[in-house]
Amino acid sequence: MLASPRCGAKTRTSGPCRSPAVSGKKRCRMHGGAPGSGAPRANQNARKHGLFTRDAIAERRQIRALLGEARKLLEAMK
Repeated sequence: MLASPRCGAKTRTSGPCRSPAVSGKKRCRMHGGAPGSGAPRANQNARKHGLFTRDAIAERRQIRALLGEARKLLEAMK
């Protein structure tokens, strides 16, 4: 039992989980190795708001870059 592979998850205290991994998986039964754990296939709730789509992330990057340029311009005008 002590030689079995350990779970690769982090705990709340940011330390590694010390539970043994489920056979054939990389996580213990508490961190997603148990059958039936995790989101169901084709989970529609996971894509409800679209906040983390590629387009939304790219748009936020462009806005951040534009704001950075505006700040630099304002600093140069002082």
